[in-house]
Amino acid sequence: MTITFADLGVPNALCQTLAQQGIDAPFAIQELTIADAMAGRDVCGKAKTGSGKTLAFSLPSVAHAERSADGKPSTLMLTPTRELANQITGVVEPLAISQKLRPIAVYGGTNIDKQIETIAAGIDIIIATPGRLIDLIDREAIDISSIKRVVVDEADRMADMGFLPQVEWILRHIKADHQTMLFSATLDGAVDTVIKRHLKDPVFHAVEEQEVTVNEMGHLFMTVHKMNRVQVAARIIRNSTKTMLFTRTKRGADQLEKELREEGVDVAAIHGDLRQNQREKALKDFTSGKLKALVATDVAARGIHVDDVDVVIHYNPPEDHKTYLHRSGRTARAGKSGTAVTMFLWDEELQVRQLQRRLGIKLPFHDVFSNDDRLDELASWAQNQN
Repeated sequence: MTITFADLGVPNALCQTLAQQGIDAPFAIQELTIADAMAGRDVCGKAKTGSGKTLAFSLPSVAHAERSADGKPSTLMLTPTRELANQITGVVEPLAISQKLRPIAVYGGTNIDKQIETIAAGIDIIIATPGRLIDLIDREAIDISSIKRVVVDEADRMADMGFLPQVEWILRHIKADHQTMLFSATLDGAVDTVIKRHLKDPVFHAVEEQEVTVNEMGHLFMTVHKMNRVQVAARIIRNSTKTMLFTRTKRGADQLEKELREEGVDVAAIHGDLRQNQREKALKDFTSGKLKALVATDVAARGIHVDDVDVVIHYNPPEDHKTYLHRSGRTARAGKSGTAVTMFLWDEELQVRQLQRRLGIKLPFHDVFSNDDRLDELASWAQNQN
């Protein structure tokens, strides 16, 4: 028997809003957590990005929220990046509007005065990155003391980015009794400390998704010349459907975009210094196929899911094997084939050897220039390399 959202205690009005969007059955993490969250329990959900957890915390949050008479928010959702805040808003907004609730997303890189103006007019749900929320609190533009529901999303990413002290500062300043929902890909280490300090008798639910493994895609390791690296990347892109390229820095992403455009490649870059509308347009154009390539930093790519990416290029070798798998997991989705290409200079060879050891693979290094015809058939090359 198929479980429905109504079976989990979601009010009929919200079920109808979901049905209008073509959403009629819960994903695993939603099925596990929503009933407990609707009952007011503190909830810890272990699930990866893309598992449907946004709806898992958004439905109970909106269902319990009431339109505030004094304009102070009753619901707070914390998330590490602007991209994720925007994605959460996209899920929350139609639900909130159906309940006549007023949501707002606040994050850095946007006009804080406009945000203060909107908050002053009255809000019910605030979706925020920790830094911008603290800035607003310091300016006395927002009062979180009466918050009744808190969501901490992507807690593991908060830890990676050094945001957990800010998150804990915020949680300490919520004076009213409140429900807390925390979602994370991992629940150990610093995340476990936050759970023990700030959640009351939480119920734990986990969706154990299969990790991306090295066996799910082809791998090529290319020694390239500094003056020819972008030409190698351009040739790969021309012979692929969709290519994602990763750089270590924002400056590196901008530079690579510029150089690829000079090679005639339709490409855009996304990183934290760009305006939100610029990033949204880049992602939309890449998803639709208008752009053949997207350059990203690791942080900016968090939470972004695009189908049919057949090649991932590590334009700079990743810092560690986890980053390699996370980046490379953008390809070979849903059983489809994909190829991960690591480009490196001669003086990065030791670093890449260590990377292979951590990944448990031993593959040859190929000296590659842009006139190498093997670049036109990456998938077969990856399968037949020696």
